[in-house]
Amino acid sequence: MKARPGKATRVRNLTATDSPDPGSMPRRPQIAARGLLAALALVTSLAAGPATQAAEAKKAGKVDVGQYVELQPVGLPIVSKGLLVNYVFVYVRINLTSGANVARLREKEPYFRDALVRAGHRTPFTVPTDLSKIDADKLTAALARDAAVIAGPGQIGSVVVTSQAPRRRVNTPPA
Repeated sequence: MKARPGKATRVRNLTATDSPDPGSMPRRPQIAARGLLAALALVTSLAAGPATQAAEAKKAGKVDVGQYVELQPVGLPIVSKGLLVNYVFVYVRINLTSGANVARLREKEPYFRDALVRAGHRTPFTVPTDLSKIDADKLTAALARDAAVIAGPGQIGSVVVTSQAPRRRVNTPPA
């Protein structure tokens, strides 16, 4: 390009990432795509591990069918002589029958928890001799009854209290 008299010629300032030939260096989207493909390959290889282990367990005959709904921990009140003295956090598993629709019933987990909280506040599952735990038999009977109404007939196999954790340790009241 010829410079005109009186006009300054424009010199292009090249930075470290620029090149006079735009096709010679990779562009940022190309680099990002390569990184994305590498991350996708890594995630795919990591996800294949549990699937392979599950297939091996199935061949060995040790497979968890997963016919249950695990409830989030629920804090239930412990009442003694009309006074609230403690809370016990219970972990509950509702075992389903083999014909139950597990995905549909797992979506109803908040309803199961709500039924448990309502039953626990209506008539607390207190063990009079130990204020650090709840009466698991009463709880399972009440929740099994409510869960059958929520899930429908023939869907609930059993209800199991997997663990109990008191908020604090409380001395047993005198008789």
